[in-house]
Amino acid sequence: MKNDRKMTFLLITIPILALFVCFNTIPLIRGVVYSFTNFRGFGTYDWVGLRNYIDLFSDARVGKSYWFTFKLAVVSTIVTNVISLVLALALNSKIRAKSFFRGAYFLPNVLGALVVGYIFNYFFTYILPALTGTSSILSNPGTAWIGVVVVCAWQAIAMNTIIYISGLQTVPEDVYEAGGLDGATGWKQFRYLTFPLIIPFFSINMVLCVKNFLMVFDQIMALTKGGPAQSTESISYLIYNNGMAGGQFGFQSANAVVFFVVIVVLSVAQMKFSGSKEEQL
Repeated sequence: MKNDRKMTFLLITIPILALFVCFNTIPLIRGVVYSFTNFRGFGTYDWVGLRNYIDLFSDARVGKSYWFTFKLAVVSTIVTNVISLVLALALNSKIRAKSFFRGAYFLPNVLGALVVGYIFNYFFTYILPALTGTSSILSNPGTAWIGVVVVCAWQAIAMNTIIYISGLQTVPEDVYEAGGLDGATGWKQFRYLTFPLIIPFFSINMVLCVKNFLMVFDQIMALTKGGPAQSTESISYLIYNNGMAGGQFGFQSANAVVFFVVIVVLSVAQMKFSGSKEEQL
């Protein structure tokens, strides 16, 4: 009986594993292979060795896209987590209609990123200039990135708030009661009691935010398409735009491989740093 059950579980996993290999593993391997060629996305190609990887470090456009992407990720992560934590604290307190507000705040996460991006594009291009008498922030190379930050943060706050609420609900009430006897209220209560107990949830949100914002694509596509003057060209958008339509498939495959390594290294470093903080507590 046990053997039959194990065989059933094995048979169930085979189709899933086959799909994963076909649509994830094989394309990944082919992308790595193409990164060592001058493949344009069509036709024949030649092996160029490490030339694509070497050229990445001297390409000004690639460097600019990395700078923008990391700036966007850092600012958006800070904004998202600060606002999410404040909202979670408010929604976790004794207020009326908590369930309604929690559902309302989660709504942005249900909407597609492209849909949200096009809605905000209309808002930044037509409504906001009409109200303020100024030009669209998306048309200015110095302010366009702010619009991308607003859209990214607005949509990410939903999930982060729910995660923080889950963390706050794990904090025992007697901890606050004991802290109140010692005079821990307000900011002191949050700093010395609440925050240390929700650090695992904070770590999850930080890792997810950094990873998702580094991979930003849909918002760029809907808002700016990398403009104006390539000022909001993220790494993912550059890889897609120049790789699929710009005849740089091999070169951008190398860019994708480097980007993949960067994301993995950052995620592992974040997890280790967060783990060390949890052990200290």
